[in-house]
Amino acid sequence: MKLIARFTAPVAALALAGLTATACAPQTSDNGAGRDDRSGTLRVWLFQEVNNTPKEQVVDAAVAAFEKSHEGTEVEVEYIPVDTRAQRIKAAFNDPDSAPDVIEYGNTDTAGYVKDGGLADVSAEFAAWDEAKDTDPTARASVTVGGKVYGAPLFVGVRALYYRTDVLDELGLGVPTTQDELIATAKKIRKERPELYGLAVGGAYTYGAMPFIWANGGEMAVEKDGTWKAAIDGAAAQKGIAAYTSLFGDDNCPAAKCASMGGNATATAFAAGKAAMVIGGDFSHQAIEAGAVKGKYAVVPLPGRNKGEIAPAFAGGNNIGVLRSTGHRTLAVDLMKRLAGKETQAELFDAMGFLPTYTDVRDTAAKKEPFVAPFIETLAADTKFVPASPAWGQIDASLVLPTMFQEIVSGKKDVPAAAGDAAKKMDAAFASAG
Repeated sequence: MKLIARFTAPVAALALAGLTATACAPQTSDNGAGRDDRSGTLRVWLFQEVNNTPKEQVVDAAVAAFEKSHEGTEVEVEYIPVDTRAQRIKAAFNDPDSAPDVIEYGNTDTAGYVKDGGLADVSAEFAAWDEAKDTDPTARASVTVGGKVYGAPLFVGVRALYYRTDVLDELGLGVPTTQDELIATAKKIRKERPELYGLAVGGAYTYGAMPFIWANGGEMAVEKDGTWKAAIDGAAAQKGIAAYTSLFGDDNCPAAKCASMGGNATATAFAAGKAAMVIGGDFSHQAIEAGAVKGKYAVVPLPGRNKGEIAPAFAGGNNIGVLRSTGHRTLAVDLMKRLAGKETQAELFDAMGFLPTYTDVRDTAAKKEPFVAPFIETLAADTKFVPASPAWGQIDASLVLPTMFQEIVSGKKDVPAAAGDAAKKMDAAFASAG
């Protein structure tokens, strides 16, 4: 296996939602290769993680097994930054000669990539794949658009509250049980331990902010008769935005440092011992375990507005897909199955903490590792998704929501003005997506 140019730029947190979009039909332009070579070189693009080495080791083993069972085939793997994925992958859709055969993609991107005509319809192969029958419904939905399947789920991801047990014990503080308590506890910690962020937050951490909006009854957008309209400027959403942005300041996480942080940056700060709490994913566990806080933290579901409630979580995950332009369709589908199969998912769980998408593999993982419990509890309580529209990729890539948060925490706009402007941008994107 050849391993070529890896990127070391930090990636934006990504844990992404299942989609069943049907509002916009896929483009009809044909970028199919028209051939199906059974040997040669397959190119794969996977996402770069905060600590990528364990992922590389799992992928290397999977690729080696694939090459051994497919004589005359070689696989080249490239790791790309998540935060520039939109530009690179869409460029690949338009330039088949330089495009990879197989990609990892976030499932918030599913509808957009299908509309762009970039992903291959693998419905028949998925239906015939024995392992696929154990895929959980949310994960299956994440690769489904208009009743057709455009990939294989790789992992499911949700977020919960990581907190420093030693810091809370030292200060005599209880584990927060409501979002108001969470905010108050964060500020108490910052006051007593000013070298720490009470709760590490990021102005570019969209998926860490969403639970505050949802817990207050807000929505990103609402759908009526197949048409999406922004709801981020609604009264309930604004209440959640105000709660989240209240955490940016010298009394918790200074805006000068935290306004530009994404999810991985907040997890890195916690892992390095610079924060007492963070909203982190099950996929953050491996990096945090490898950090300075090992043995000094615990995880609970993120609290909601009222005691006993769990904040609605963004249920996400990544998928493995085959490009329509591949000249090695049969091989590419086989490689997709290898990379997203049960054996690889079990190994990715052990290496990275990624939650498997197969119910039986996830049950085994939960018995093996207690840390999975709060994430499974969160999945069972309530999960929400981004709007199932091709427009979401454009909204995400153009940083509509991070811009809104950053305008508020910088003092440039108040919550109503910033939310109103974000809603206008979202509506323009929904309209342009068809």
